[in-house]
Order: sequence, then structure tokens, then C-alpha cells
Amino acid sequence: MGKNKRWIQIAIFAVILVVGGLTLANNLYSSDKKPAVGAGAPEFTLAGLDGKTHKLSDYKGKVVVVNFWGTFCEPCRNEMPALERQRAKWAGKNVEILGLNLDEPKVAVQNFIDQYKVGFTILFDKNEEMRKRYGVSQYPTTFFVKPDGKIGVIQIGEMQEAFIDKTIASLLN
Repeated sequence: MGKNKRWIQIAIFAVILVVGGLTLANNLYSSDKKPAVGAGAPEFTLAGLDGKTHKLSDYKGKVVVVNFWGTFCEPCRNEMPALERQRAKWAGKNVEILGLNLDEPKVAVQNFIDQYKVGFTILFDKNEEMRKRYGVSQYPTTFFVKPDGKIGVIQIGEMQEAFIDKTIASLLN
């Protein structure tokens, strides 16, 4: 019995090593890479809270702030007023702010938007497809897209209003 037990342990260890190696290789050599600064922002077509369909390409020629957020996320709640003030400040100046919600129920999102008096466009990331394509693993994560459609800045975590303002201004120039 002792010899068999040892072989079983070795076999289990070997399986763990093979699975770990394959997982590591898949992550290192996957063609599903996260977009980086300077790369084109992945296109999307998403339904909005307003009932309309929105495409990233609809905003070509503008600075687009793509903010991935959720109602459960404290840093998201903290930065919403700053994003809204920036929307108001830059209105009519080739700047769009898009909030990509992680596919929470519409009623929860609407209540959140009403509570925080958000006026920028809210989109639903059905099945979190865009979260995956953009490589988002934390909320909030924000992509600042330049007028040419390339990513100018990626910010992971809560943003302060001064940072948002400075980043938008730098991408407009």
C-alpha cells in the first residue's frame, strides 16, 4: 500500500505541474492581450441606459473617457461626482465620457445614476465582454482615448478630479 500511495502522490504532483505550465504558457502567449497606451482602443457597440446603441467609433475626433464601473464599487462612487463635473466642464468641447457598467440590472444602475445625478452616457457591458477585451480586472478602470482612437492614458483605481481634468486637457492638445 505504501508504494502505491507514493506513486499516486507523484502522479498528482506531475498533473499539477503540467496544468500549471499550460496555464502559464497560455497567459504568456495568448493573442488576447490587454490594450496598451498607444494602441487602438477596442471597438464596441453597446446598449445605453438611454435605450440607444452606442459605438466607440461614433465618437471619433473626440477625447473619449471610457470608465468601467459598478454600483458596488466604493471608489467608483467616490469618483462619479468628479466625472460628472468634468462632463459639464468639457461639454461642447470634443470630449465624451462613457460609463461602462458591468452588466448590472438596469433598475440598480438607474437608481445609482439618479442618486449621483450623472448626466454622461451609461452603457451596459453585456456578459462583461468589453471588460475582458479591455483587460479590466479592477473597478474603476478608465481609458482615455485620443481623438485618433488610440489609447492615451490608462488609469486603474479611483481618480481625483484634477487628474481627470489634466489628462483630458493634455489629450485635446
